[in-house]
Amino acid sequence: MEDGFSSYSSLYDTSSLLQFCNDDSASAASSMEVTDRIASLEQRVQMQEDEIQLLKSALADVVRRLNLSEEQQAMGSRRGPTKARPMIATLPLRPTVNNGTILPKKGSTLPSPSGSGSRKDTSTTANKSTVRRANSNEHVGTLTRKDSGDSKGNRTRAGSTGSNSSGKRSDSKQRDPVFNAEEGYVKMYLKGRPITMFMPKDQVDSYCLEARADLPSNKLKLDWVYGYRGRDCRSNLYLLPTGETVYFIASVVVLFNVDEQLQRHYTGHTDDIKCLAVHPDKITIATGQVAGTSSDGKQLAPHVRVWDSVSLNTLHVLGTGFFDRALVCLAFSKSNGGNTLCVVDDSNDHVLSVWDWQREDRLAEVKCSNESVFAADFHPTDSNIVVTCGKSHLYFWNLEKGMLVKKQGLFEKQEKPKFVLCVTFAENGDAITGDSSGNILVWGKGTNRISHVIQGAHEGSIFALCMLRNGTLVSGGKDRRLISWDSSYQQIQTVEVPELFGPIRTVAEGRGETVLIGTTKNFVLQGSLDGEFMSITQGHTDELWGLAVHPWKPHFLTCGYDRQVCLWDSSSHQLIWSKSMEDTAQSAGFHPSGAVVAIGTQTGRWLVLDTDSKDLVTVHTDGNEQLSVMRYGPDGNFLAIGSHDNYIYIYAVAENGRKYSRVGKCSGHSSFITHLDWSVDSQYLVSNSGDYEILYWIPSVCKQVVSVETTRDIEWATHTCTLGFQVFGLWPDGSDGTDINAVCRSNDKRLLVTGDDFGKVHLFAYPCSQFRAPSHFYGGHSSHVTNVTFLYNDSYLVSTGGKDMSVMQWRIV
Repeated sequence: MEDGFSSYSSLYDTSSLLQFCNDDSASAASSMEVTDRIASLEQRVQMQEDEIQLLKSALADVVRRLNLSEEQQAMGSRRGPTKARPMIATLPLRPTVNNGTILPKKGSTLPSPSGSGSRKDTSTTANKSTVRRANSNEHVGTLTRKDSGDSKGNRTRAGSTGSNSSGKRSDSKQRDPVFNAEEGYVKMYLKGRPITMFMPKDQVDSYCLEARADLPSNKLKLDWVYGYRGRDCRSNLYLLPTGETVYFIASVVVLFNVDEQLQRHYTGHTDDIKCLAVHPDKITIATGQVAGTSSDGKQLAPHVRVWDSVSLNTLHVLGTGFFDRALVCLAFSKSNGGNTLCVVDDSNDHVLSVWDWQREDRLAEVKCSNESVFAADFHPTDSNIVVTCGKSHLYFWNLEKGMLVKKQGLFEKQEKPKFVLCVTFAENGDAITGDSSGNILVWGKGTNRISHVIQGAHEGSIFALCMLRNGTLVSGGKDRRLISWDSSYQQIQTVEVPELFGPIRTVAEGRGETVLIGTTKNFVLQGSLDGEFMSITQGHTDELWGLAVHPWKPHFLTCGYDRQVCLWDSSSHQLIWSKSMEDTAQSAGFHPSGAVVAIGTQTGRWLVLDTDSKDLVTVHTDGNEQLSVMRYGPDGNFLAIGSHDNYIYIYAVAENGRKYSRVGKCSGHSSFITHLDWSVDSQYLVSNSGDYEILYWIPSVCKQVVSVETTRDIEWATHTCTLGFQVFGLWPDGSDGTDINAVCRSNDKRLLVTGDDFGKVHLFAYPCSQFRAPSHFYGGHSSHVTNVTFLYNDSYLVSTGGKDMSVMQWRIV
């Protein structure tokens, strides 16, 4: 524990605090100017507050470690999920939300979803300004979670704009399945189309369609999240005094302790998180999400969640029903104990609102700008001043009697930039902005005029400004340069981030001399101003579909539209290697030996890579459409490739996956191929297509098998097909047949997992051959879940998000 406390000492320089405490320069007897004395006092107060925050954070970390120790003891004593444990009451008693449900203090009543009832309705309070919003209808397309331009016949039509919402549920009454005991089949209906599924002979006599399936005895626990959202989000990376780096991707906030290689996750959100703010106490965190649609078609309102980073309990939910579309900026006040929170939403008017977040009371709101807003922050010593910036504007807002009064930043002789991209504050209260012209502008405290200009500080846009505790200003931008400036705004040093990592999106102060950097290529880097950078988190930068697991190692491979193929180690959570490709990737499959892996692209080209060296083994092309499935036979002698041109291409494989010769193509489907599975003896193949067909094949001769008696008792090596007797119970009521993107049976044949269009991972018991089988389901992804698979030993499960670009690893408990 002593080591734990020693690690905090590097976060704050306490010697300078003692120096201030013994300094008499700010007293009335001092010869200093009044303004300088006030500034000195403000700095002293801030340092004392830092020291208090350090003590709070140390206490919070002790509590977290105690709870972790309890959990490990409980896990050691018995297999299975632990019961919820009481949180040690070291923090103020506040109503909390656990797993999205508000847990009120004793004797209090639950607030209603609309914000009325016990929750104070602030929208009609006297002397509050009520904003009349511009009609948002012209932008409603940005909230449609399906790409309307894609044809229905294209499997990738499931692409959302980065949300789990869909709104495509059919209201028409779905026909129930029919069991024919004489023929031994179940007929189910998807979009009115009958799908006949023959069952094994030995199950016909005992089968009952009305029997209820059981829930699986196992559950899932989110173990690790790969990826970071830096491509289009700002100010979303911070170091907590506990040593955890906090950031988000999809609908999960990740708290990552790099030294201990441990992740914790806040999963209270239901859709894409777009902004994050850390309270001055360094324990309370606020995050804002976009609007969405649930799987049953209900609208999910954008809102802010305020939560405790130690217990991961939600403390307050703000703005449900008030905000429009999404939240883009969040900031806590600094000088009044962090009691207020400013929020900017993504409505046409980008409404700025200020909240007493503990009372869930909206203090004021105003139309901020009809152009994009990129940053909003409170003045460090005056909680009534908020600064916002964005496209063609910089505004200084003053909160007076429930009204936000605007002063526009005057650029005067300085050429007005197209975008003001970021804002921070100097120790003396000056505001500092970075813009798209590459200039850093300093705005005198309490004024809206420029007091200093650093012309051409960067080549191109400045995306991030960070004021370090020692008074050094750090700027980062599109030119990938990280530049430090002294208190007189003279350049100290410059370092360039390697091109591999991409432009700098956000900068945060790390431990000691280190800084944290988030990039537009979704890397989180830890490094110094001297120029040594280490990637601590990375992920994909475009839609993700391909997923394959190594047959005998704890490794898995992902690939997607960013043309990157990545091999990951699920034990160390590290990237083993990545390789750039010429084409966008769609699918992947390992050879049973594990020596090679086949990658299918969207152009009809496929390639084979050596698993150890990532060297190219061979390249082939079949058709000119996307290859949705790459599946080797269990004996390793054949490769089946499912294409969007309705064919299954069969290749004979030799020399441990290094030599390929085309056998032919299986022709018979009238729509694109979606899924394939091989029989245990590698003699048969089953396929699903976009029009819900189930066909069987003898791949060695590319012939279709039509005999029911031959196919009904085949034992399948894997079960990734979404249609079939053993899995039909996974389809939800009213499904249109495209809701389930991926299925995987565990290797011990006890569990079945699915990934759906609503961002959910479902865990079923296998076989899943009863209508509407129950499941455990889990959120985390904010887009359609494109693929799911168990690792070779069933210890973990991996899921990929589509447009949320995340990879999530789940522990089976």
